[in-house]
Amino acid sequence: MNPRLSLALVVVLALMGAYVYGQQAAPQPSKLDLVKVKDDLYVIHNTFVPGNSTALITNEGVVLVDDKFAIDHDNIIAMLKTVTNQPIKYVINTHHHGDHSGDNVKMLALGAQVVASEQARQHMVDGKQAGLPVMTFIDRAFIHLGGKDVELYYFGRAHTSGDIFVYFPAQRTLAAGDAFTFGDATPQLIDYPGGGSAKAWTATLDGALQLDFDTVVPGHGDVTTKAELRKFRDSTLTLRNRVHELIVQKKSKEEIGAVLKSELHGAQMVFPGLLDGLIAELQ
Repeated sequence: MNPRLSLALVVVLALMGAYVYGQQAAPQPSKLDLVKVKDDLYVIHNTFVPGNSTALITNEGVVLVDDKFAIDHDNIIAMLKTVTNQPIKYVINTHHHGDHSGDNVKMLALGAQVVASEQARQHMVDGKQAGLPVMTFIDRAFIHLGGKDVELYYFGRAHTSGDIFVYFPAQRTLAAGDAFTFGDATPQLIDYPGGGSAKAWTATLDGALQLDFDTVVPGHGDVTTKAELRKFRDSTLTLRNRVHELIVQKKSKEEIGAVLKSELHGAQMVFPGLLDGLIAELQ
């Protein structure tokens, strides 16, 4: 098997195992690293799964974007204690999947306020997830803590129907959740049961790209740049156009799957229901 294809399949299978549509916990805590983005902004990073966590440190508390699985709670707290004695005041879920929201129960017990889009919260309700957000918004929200500002944006459907972007204007940094994943052979993962959309994803990223930032924290992968987010945006258009082209050519489901497996390193084929969703949406 081609090494790049093999890597892509390993990455996607790992992501699927983390998601199981996002509800199940990992069997053991992840090994975490603390990546300094700015003097007051850190990423709690790990090998691809679970998702990245981003922490803004203020003198009145911490704003944490995504909280991994519950089993990672102690390690997250230990990481934060290396840079601050302040408590976590806000936890923002970029979407409903459990590798980004699985620690909500413990965070709420610490007194943190959990924030998400209204759509993401509804997915959690429907999935009978514990630790529901106590604050939601529709299009845009703001958090002001310790003299620092955080902006939350919903630009539309992408990986799910509830994805949000968390913007740190003073730090010129964007936490993108799984609307953007980054790394060698990293695929565009569309959760159709969770309301995701290949057709809407491009415009959603166009909305995010209008913000003024240099640095991007992807949902999975290493901290990167706005230029890489723009490349990923272009890849969403490539996927849409290629699938539509194959449908116009009256290719069968099996033929479309074979083309995607060949041209896109197998990535698009592994996420549950993705091929059927693509064909239905892009006819």
